[in-house]
Amino acid sequence: MTDLVLGIDLGSTSVKAAVLDRAGNCLSLFSEAYPTARSSADRAEQDPADWMRLIDAALARFSAGGFAGRIGVGGLCSQVNTHVFVDRAGEPLMPAILWQDTRASAEAAELDARVSTEEKIRWLGAPIPIDASHPLARMLWVSRHLPKVWEKTAHVLLPKDFCLLKLTGELFTDPVSNVGIVGTNHRYVDPILDLVPGAAERLAPLNKVSGVVGEISTAFGLPGVPLITGTMDGWVGLFGTGASTNGRTVYVSGTSEVLGISSEQVTGEPGIIVFSEAEGLRLHAGPTQSGGASQGWFCELTGLKAADMAQMVAGKARRNPTPLFLPQLAGERAPLWNAGLRGAFVGVDSGMAMPDFARAVYEGVAFSARHVLGALEASANVVNDTISCGGGGFIPDIWGQIRADILGRRLQRLAVNEPGIVGTASLAAFAAGGYASPDEAHACFAHYDQVWEPDQQKRGLYNDLFELYKEAIAANEAIGKRLAVP
Repeated sequence: MTDLVLGIDLGSTSVKAAVLDRAGNCLSLFSEAYPTARSSADRAEQDPADWMRLIDAALARFSAGGFAGRIGVGGLCSQVNTHVFVDRAGEPLMPAILWQDTRASAEAAELDARVSTEEKIRWLGAPIPIDASHPLARMLWVSRHLPKVWEKTAHVLLPKDFCLLKLTGELFTDPVSNVGIVGTNHRYVDPILDLVPGAAERLAPLNKVSGVVGEISTAFGLPGVPLITGTMDGWVGLFGTGASTNGRTVYVSGTSEVLGISSEQVTGEPGIIVFSEAEGLRLHAGPTQSGGASQGWFCELTGLKAADMAQMVAGKARRNPTPLFLPQLAGERAPLWNAGLRGAFVGVDSGMAMPDFARAVYEGVAFSARHVLGALEASANVVNDTISCGGGGFIPDIWGQIRADILGRRLQRLAVNEPGIVGTASLAAFAAGGYASPDEAHACFAHYDQVWEPDQQKRGLYNDLFELYKEAIAANEAIGKRLAVP
């Protein structure tokens, strides 16, 4: 049983880290953002040095705060599918290709066409698509467009694995993060890797999620702290929000919306990712492309701050009609997996004002979550009246209420509203011993405070709008294709 636990969440926009005690109390929290470079509509890149700079700063702050020598174990989760191409010394050869980057769409379509649905189910356990964020699509793109970089590439790493290498000197990854290339037996799927020559030898060795890989080196502020392999922020965030218990529905809102259900049943519903069993859980998940990212885009476009946007929406009753917002600003992941989709405001009239458009953004993101939820429940064969939730998107009360109304479900939010940190800390504490199961460890770290009940009077309105939302996506796809023609 450990005294204190370290949790690090390397997200899509920031590094968050915390020291927690065994009762789930947050004793110290670090959070700082880093930039994303977007040179064109299909590019999204980050500098891995920014990740390590902020992790280093977090560890130094915790050390200065008197936590050195008191932390028994730690873990790190990160964004995926973001990829770092490194040389033999572990140094990046180019900026990290973010999960939102769609430059490899053509390569993805080419590879996906070479694998049948039946083969995907047989090899991966589910019909997981090869999309623009798939590691093989990225490798094929780099080999074709940056052959000198590909030649020097020793490893293609996920962000957490790159940071673990820097922190401990050990090279490992985990089966859960490597969706689409690891089978239900927690081994790489050779027939899929063979699609891209040279891919197999550039992957890191696999280790279980809760396995300890090494200790933080003396170059950092908390030397000697054992670190577990950890896994992707989506899985850990869902676990931390409550998917540690089989049959529970959970919802994490960050840069994207990610919903999940733990269930042994697998129906093969298209568009949903079904992870191989890990830590005794079979997690079904559906990540969208743009949740908080839609809010960020709107705020940047209008000059609003997120808090001002929330206050604006809360301060004005819903206008009828309110514009319908499609949040596919950079394509869509679950349940559509279509990188070519684009966003839109539909049904705009001259009487609409800024609060109406702000509300439309909130509602559009919630509709995208409802789209995922329907497919997710079909995949897991589970329906719950209550959904456990967490993440930055659930900080504005008004957005939480809008989500509850559109989903038609009761929502309960984590008290320590950092799902990745809570999940990572729970897994790390379990790895250190003293708990019979990950779920038992999670119960010590996770508590819920805020609750939103759905307004049943809005049920008919939002049911109708959801059907229009799906129709509008299909119509806008055709328009978007014509607009994209030079």
